[in-house]
Amino acid sequence: MKKIIVIGCPGSGKTTFAKRLHEMTDIEIFHLDAIWHKADKTHISRDEFDLRLGDILALDSWIVDGNYTRTIRRRIEAADTVILFDLPTEVCLDGANARLGVQRTDMPWFEIELDPEFKAEIERFRSDILPRIYEVIDEYKDDKKTVIFKSREEAESFLSELKCD
Repeated sequence: MKKIIVIGCPGSGKTTFAKRLHEMTDIEIFHLDAIWHKADKTHISRDEFDLRLGDILALDSWIVDGNYTRTIRRRIEAADTVILFDLPTEVCLDGANARLGVQRTDMPWFEIELDPEFKAEIERFRSDILPRIYEVIDEYKDDKKTVIFKSREEAESFLSELKCD
């Protein structure tokens, strides 16, 4: 595991997992939200994002945390390990709500309420986005180590086992 992507529904625990994985492996972590978003709640251009992502993927090792469905295929192609959080919608909504009012290192601003558009994205993730992610993962299943978590407990167990190795 040297080139790892962590993907899944917002609020599923991707960033927390990626940070812990970074702490255990010392592999540099990149949060796509921190790259895409500006402090004034705007974002960089797609071209700039793609260039910055390309610079990251050219490195010898990395953990890339975030969805950005448009670039999932590119990241899976470059990765040796794909970690997918496939958790129930309610768990993800609870996760997104739990981080309100908490300063985060992966976002350049402080969230105090759940944006209705963001909530809708979480609610439609399982039906609209997750099937497309599974299609791409399936295309690369023979070439990539793929780990799918159906619960946070499974993610915790994975980290515990990694710690023992």
